[in-house]
Amino acid sequence: MWFLDLTLETPAANLALDEALLEDAELDESPREVLRVWESASPMVVLGRSSQIQNEVRIDRCREMGIPIVRRASGGATILTGPGCLMYAVVLSYQLRPQLRMLDVAHRTVMETHQAAISSLGIGCKIQGICDLTLNGKKFSGNSLRCRRSHLIYHGTLLYDFELTMIEQCLGDPIRKPEYRQSRSHLDFLTCFPVGRESLVKALRDVWWANDSPFQWPQELTEKLAREKYESSEWTNRH
Repeated sequence: MWFLDLTLETPAANLALDEALLEDAELDESPREVLRVWESASPMVVLGRSSQIQNEVRIDRCREMGIPIVRRASGGATILTGPGCLMYAVVLSYQLRPQLRMLDVAHRTVMETHQAAISSLGIGCKIQGICDLTLNGKKFSGNSLRCRRSHLIYHGTLLYDFELTMIEQCLGDPIRKPEYRQSRSHLDFLTCFPVGRESLVKALRDVWWANDSPFQWPQELTEKLAREKYESSEWTNRH
């Protein structure tokens, strides 16, 4: 598996790169798998593909704080990310892993792999809901996926040193909640995993066998997707 530690300059470009990695793998005649990690230098709101911006985001507050709002191509709920929240994306091949065509298996495979990564750091965590990782009943990793013909992309968050109070300031109460959340607020429901970024990245690389071999990331496709899709207010504000 290729490894890419790359954070681009804009929120749109970072979301575009995830999609470009998936699309580029689809164009390759041979199976291609990639692990990417990145971390935004400033806070940003990321809507899920079907998220309702008016219901899930405190738009006026985000504007006051200068926090951009963008929309990803995969499902799931709206998130707030930024410094202290490691973002990851893993592109996986159906040819190499045909069992992943079953969504429940795809969720379980990635979550159990990441659970093993966390356990290797000496701290146990649980898989709860469909695809959350929790520590003492509090969520520190939320995830989503998008499937194509020959590959899928599974991506998400790993909170390790994030200012959690910002989430309640920027996000509304989620429409869809896992049962284990009960009626807890964002601040009561979320936590940070107590480990540094370097250790977290190494653990992910180890469990995915992601190496240092040179990898030519799809720059032109990323720029095209950012310009034509992720920077578009029509895409961000879609219903």
